[in-house]
This record gives sequence, C-alpha cells and structure tokens, in this order.
Amino acid sequence: MTRLYPGPMDADGFWIDHPAHRAFLRADAARQFAFFAASPRRYPDAAPGFHVLDYTGAPLASDLQELHTTTRLVHSYALGIAAGLPGAGEIVDQGMDYLWSHHRDPDHGGYVWGMAGDQVADGRKLAYGHVFVLLAGASAKIAGHPDADRLIADVWQQLDRHFWEDGPGLFADEFNRDWTPFSDYRGMNANMHATEALLTAYEATGDRVYLDRAGRILDFFLTRMAAAEGWRIPEHYHADWQPDRAYAGDPMFRPRGTTPGHSFEFGRLALQWWDLAGRPADGTPARARALIETALAAWQPRGGLAYTLHFDGTVDVPDRYWWPVTEAIGALAALIKLDRRPEDEVWYRRFWAFADAHLIDHARGGWFPELDAEDRPTARQFHGKPDIYHSVQAVLFPLAPGLSRAADGLASDLVPNLAG
Repeated sequence: MTRLYPGPMDADGFWIDHPAHRAFLRADAARQFAFFAASPRRYPDAAPGFHVLDYTGAPLASDLQELHTTTRLVHSYALGIAAGLPGAGEIVDQGMDYLWSHHRDPDHGGYVWGMAGDQVADGRKLAYGHVFVLLAGASAKIAGHPDADRLIADVWQQLDRHFWEDGPGLFADEFNRDWTPFSDYRGMNANMHATEALLTAYEATGDRVYLDRAGRILDFFLTRMAAAEGWRIPEHYHADWQPDRAYAGDPMFRPRGTTPGHSFEFGRLALQWWDLAGRPADGTPARARALIETALAAWQPRGGLAYTLHFDGTVDVPDRYWWPVTEAIGALAALIKLDRRPEDEVWYRRFWAFADAHLIDHARGGWFPELDAEDRPTARQFHGKPDIYHSVQAVLFPLAPGLSRAADGLASDLVPNLAG
C-alpha cells in the first residue's frame, strides 16, 4: 500500500511538494475511480444511468437516480480524463447521455431531480440540481466532450430565467416541475455550489458573465454575511435574503444553524475566484482564511468535524461525515499553495491522518461516508458509498499546481497517468 506519510509527522516541508505524498494521492484517486468504474452501475436491462453502490461495489436495491449524483459523477470522471485515467470518457458519455435523455424535462424545460427507470420520481426543479448540471457541462467541455456546449446553453437558460435574482445577485432555490413556486425558501448551499459551477463554466468558456455572477454571490456571503456572523455563514434565508435562524429542514441537505464543511468549500472557492479575477487587492485571501480558520474550531476530540454548529459556534450536530474532511483538505491545500504557513501544514496533515485511519477504504476503494462514536463506519444518514465528487477532489486538488483551472493542472506533467 502506498504510504500517506513521506516521513515523520514532524518532518520539515509541505506534503503537497513531496513525491511520496503525491504518490499516495494518485493511488487513492486510482482506487476511487476504479471502484465506481468497475462496479455494475447499469440497470440489469442495460438502461442508462448510475446505481448507488454499497460498501462492496454492488448496486443498492433502489433504482432512484438523483440529479446531483449523475452530474457529480460526470464532473468527477471529467477530472479523471484530465488526470489521464483510461476509460473515464465512457463514464462521462454515460452520464451526459442520461442527463439529456432522462433528467432533462422536454415538457417544461429544466432538469427534474429524481428518475426511476424511465419515470419521473421527483419532478422538482431545484437550483441545487441545476447548478450541478452546469458544473457537469463545464467540466465535460474542458474534457472535450462534444455535447457539452448544448448542455451548458440549455441549463444556463433555465438558471438565468427562473432562478437568478438580479437585485440581490443570488439564485432562488426551488420550483414545481411546471415552474410554479412552492416555497419562498432561499439558501446558501445552492449558491455555494452555483459559485463552483460558475467558476468552472468561466474556465471552460471564458464568458465573463459566469465570473461576475460568482463574484456577486461571494460578495454577499463572505463580505456581508460571514463578516457579520463571526466568520460563520447562516445556511437559510427568507425571501428578502435575511437569515432565517429558526429554519430546520432536511437534516442532511438543509440542517439548521451553520455548517463548517460549507465554510471550507466557500473559502477555497473564494480563492479560486480571486485567482481567476487577476488577484485583485480586495481582501479576498484574508476573508477566505478567516472563514477556513474559524471552521477548524469544529474539530472534534476523537478527530473529524462536527456536522453543524449553533450561530455562536457551539456544536449542534456532532455527527462526523466524510465530506467536511475532504473539503477541509482542499481548503488547506489552497491556503498552502497561496502562502506556505507551517500552521496550515499541521492541519493538512491532521486531516489526512484522520482520513487515512478512518474514512478511506483501503481494501476496496472509495471513502466511508460516516462514523459512529467508536470511529466505525455506520449508515444513519447515508446508505452505501456516495459518489466520489468530494473525496476524489480531496486527492486531486492538492496535486494541481494552482488555485484555479485544476483540470489544466492535472493535465500537466505533474500528474502521471493514473494507470501507471
């Protein structure tokens, strides 16, 4: 097994520079990609789409295909193409075909949230899902997919027409299948992932509208909200974009309070935007650092991160999931690339040591999604292994040399072919 550590824990230097650690990252990426690519993803009748997999790689019983899973697998394997992964193009093809033939709504436009075989299982039109369609299209375009432009154009029309609110410079959240509203909920999570998708779309197309809108979203949540909230970001908002502090929705997608994992994501995305915008002297790196450093306080005595916090920073939900750890790794790698500070390296190593010991499935590939109080894999919120979107980025982002254009960096000589 490729070793995580290039030397003693107190060794000098930064792991992202060390060949042994970089070899570990490539090896884990290869295991993750292989786990999902080699497993039986297709339905028994050879219908398109992807299965959700159990710990061994066998399909779970449900045939529900949710939009975020389809799109995130397209994005992940598009990164695999950039990293030289043989066979990644087939998975991207499969996902792109399914998005257009199944999730895309020919009657009302837009993309439905859930499919079961050829039937719509959940027809809601969610900003969270649509921005992931944009991410999939943009990543596929960077990878050279021939259908990427039509997907980007189609989903952007829906995002711009139905979801974008130009006054506040943010995306609304949710509609019925026919675009009639069913709530006035507004949320941070969809806008954070919109920032990710917009930045990738800018990298793919060079169209300034994507960069500008990402900047407006970041200005609201970092410059206004986080700065006023002790460098934590409220998750939920009323229609006028004032925080809804009493809101408690879906415990996974819309938990109450604040979510440290999202702070790590937003901090990294802020640095990506700043890099793409030409590194203006606007204080973005300091705000990103404040957001990331504040989120580190959610580290738990046994390791890992508390899932949610109250608005004063005390722990609300102490459950420990894989994805906040992966996002912390990406955020710390970004800080280290920007400014080599030893204290950031201490945290980077700490997160990797915890992931290596408890979250990575070294035998089969992929990461376990949640841990019980004794650090054992458990299945309270998640069943099976989630798609590799979070975990594969945790190993690929540190390998990419810059703060932005990760796919271009992975395509360089710095990342050997993953088959090797």
